[in-house]
Amino acid sequence: MKSTFFANMSPALACALIVLFTQCGQGSVKHNNSEQTADSIQLRDTATMVLVPGGSFQMGAAGEHANADEQPVHTVQLNTFYLDEHEVTNAQFAAFVAATGYVTTAEKYIDKAELMSQLPAGSPEPDSSALLPGSLVFTPPSHAVDLNDITQWWSFVPGASWQHPWGPTSDLTGLENHPVVHISYFDAQAYAQWAGKRLPTEAEWEYASRGGLLNQPFSWGSELLTQGVPKANTWNGNFPYHNTETDHFKYTAPVKSYPANAYQLFDMAGNVWEWCADWYDTNYYKSLGNNSHNPNGPAQAFDADDPSTPKRVMRGGSFMCSDEYCRGYRVSARMKSSPESGLSNVGFRCARNK
Repeated sequence: MKSTFFANMSPALACALIVLFTQCGQGSVKHNNSEQTADSIQLRDTATMVLVPGGSFQMGAAGEHANADEQPVHTVQLNTFYLDEHEVTNAQFAAFVAATGYVTTAEKYIDKAELMSQLPAGSPEPDSSALLPGSLVFTPPSHAVDLNDITQWWSFVPGASWQHPWGPTSDLTGLENHPVVHISYFDAQAYAQWAGKRLPTEAEWEYASRGGLLNQPFSWGSELLTQGVPKANTWNGNFPYHNTETDHFKYTAPVKSYPANAYQLFDMAGNVWEWCADWYDTNYYKSLGNNSHNPNGPAQAFDADDPSTPKRVMRGGSFMCSDEYCRGYRVSARMKSSPESGLSNVGFRCARNK
């Protein structure tokens, strides 16, 4: 599977994809969901948080657009918790880096021996350019392409990082209030711990996204994405080569550019994918009974499409989601990636116990 997938790629892109979509020996970081209280942790990030009232909801989806890993629908009970009203911005992340000197995953050199251990047997050694710090950048083609071949719109760009989202010649000028991107799970965890917060669980994220609405596919209700006024930052037109920008943005949008949901949370659909605390397990919902209370996800990861690579959950979709491609902006849609993955459409927001 992997050797076929990587056969037609350039060595640098193949190496980058493996680094960003495999575990590469990193340890997991545990979230402290059960012990953290509002009074026990110092808040360093005082951005507005919304108090999400506890309650029960039907998690998952059924029907035409529901993926197998969103089924079956099951009842979940959650305690009250806080959630950032919007995704963490470049300005907020810059404050964290200034205070701590933190270096993100994308800004670190790649170890050749570790990389070779992840490549298919018999692969040639990568050249030095494939070991440079960098990240995967969305590079849309000018024409229609096979939507099953992600290499048609992703390129490994040395020097790309949260500070240089499109490569080393780009910067954050004018993007201070946009969501920070090229953020790995480890980066998000580090920020959350510094801020006196944590990452939300997958159940918390979906519950908050629904905003108290019952059996609705979107955070705003049931109106189709393409109907009425723009409701989220997604891909308009033909993915990945033609974006009509009818939602007013080609790539990321400033946070709070669209109406909030009923819980007064912004960008719970589109803009950037958001890391959750949970490991991803394709079959996790099947293992849960009804009336789960504050589920923290499976004890270990399992992706039926790639069993050798442990992954974490991401939620919410991004500016690249569209009806014809991923529909990841649905409240129940699940995405997964290895903890090291940091792409130009991946960010996060934080949670906190009441």
